[in-house]
Amino acid sequence: MIKSRFLNFVSNPKFIFGIYIVVSLLSAVSKFFRGEGAYNNYLIFRNVFTNTIAERNIYLQYPEVHFDSNHYGVFFSVLIAPFALLPDWLGMPLWNVANTLIFIFAISKLPLSEPKKAFFAWLCLQEFITASVSLQFNIALTGLLMLSAIYIYERKETQSAIAMLIGFFVKLYGIVGLSSFFFIKNKFRFILSFLLYGSVFLLLPMLLSSPQFGIQSYADWFEALARKNGTNTALGNRQDYSIMGIVRRVLGNAEISNLVFLIPGLALFALPYLRIKQYKHLPFQLMILASTLLFVVLFSSGSESPTFIIAVAGVMLWFLIQKRRSAIVYGMLIFVIVLTCFGFSDLFPKFIKENYIMKYSLKALPCAVVWFRIIYELLAKDFEKDYKLT
Repeated sequence: MIKSRFLNFVSNPKFIFGIYIVVSLLSAVSKFFRGEGAYNNYLIFRNVFTNTIAERNIYLQYPEVHFDSNHYGVFFSVLIAPFALLPDWLGMPLWNVANTLIFIFAISKLPLSEPKKAFFAWLCLQEFITASVSLQFNIALTGLLMLSAIYIYERKETQSAIAMLIGFFVKLYGIVGLSSFFFIKNKFRFILSFLLYGSVFLLLPMLLSSPQFGIQSYADWFEALARKNGTNTALGNRQDYSIMGIVRRVLGNAEISNLVFLIPGLALFALPYLRIKQYKHLPFQLMILASTLLFVVLFSSGSESPTFIIAVAGVMLWFLIQKRRSAIVYGMLIFVIVLTCFGFSDLFPKFIKENYIMKYSLKALPCAVVWFRIIYELLAKDFEKDYKLT
């Protein structure tokens, strides 16, 4: 009886979705009561709106308000506006919940059985907590990347374009949603929607400020991202948790160019598209989505710990659509959970965390192993026979 109730609990998405919302609320509330220094990220986000209204450069340092600087696009001022207008004690929890709702909505729309949706959420929980505590956009971005693909499966090209563009105009990552372009049935509708809503999102921030400020902000954004990429690769910082970061840090050479990794990485990423006959199989399309979620993190020098909610979602999607899970598959999952999800937790002594896991970007290592496995499966497996969604 007890076992049956437990199984009903863990296999019901509503329960874990409720836990997600509670975690997002508690994370924000606890940050608020610890003072402004604890929720610096939200202060940066709020200030994007404030500075856009005042037509001040949103990429400069404002030490009187927050430390560090903004790296999101000026379109973000529109998204954060409803929350920035509220007092922090209310706006910040609502911001965190809104991000969470996008993510759990995306999970609910995955073409998987209800128990698998629940297990997907359970398996992502630890990385979700890490991202939720940081109050960042990564949770919503993960959901948007998933939705951009899911809406293509559902033949809702306009919704797919909107999800993709929101992610793109905030953090550029959203553009990788185009990895599902070849699966679109009505490409004309998608392209038309992409151009139409792209134009709308481009212009929206200018309604809060002016056309001159909006155009200048896009130029400032690309300049800020270029500067940030230069600082990301510095050895010993809390970013560059990527394939490049592992190699740079193990070799002790911060000067190794991203292109050394990006060019072969893109080639590997693109190879499965040669299997045109597999396009019609939904598991193949989902595996491309899993590959995309991992690729965007593993090949970005800006990847930090809260970014890995994106990659881990890709890992869990790969795991759950397996028809037969070998010891190797289970071993890879455990590797991800232990080192990626819990690598910065008290599971590891401080000495190991700081001198090995953080120092050598080892948080990225298990996800890299899974990504190479996914590429192998995309190239070698029969997606009509070897995978299942129920």
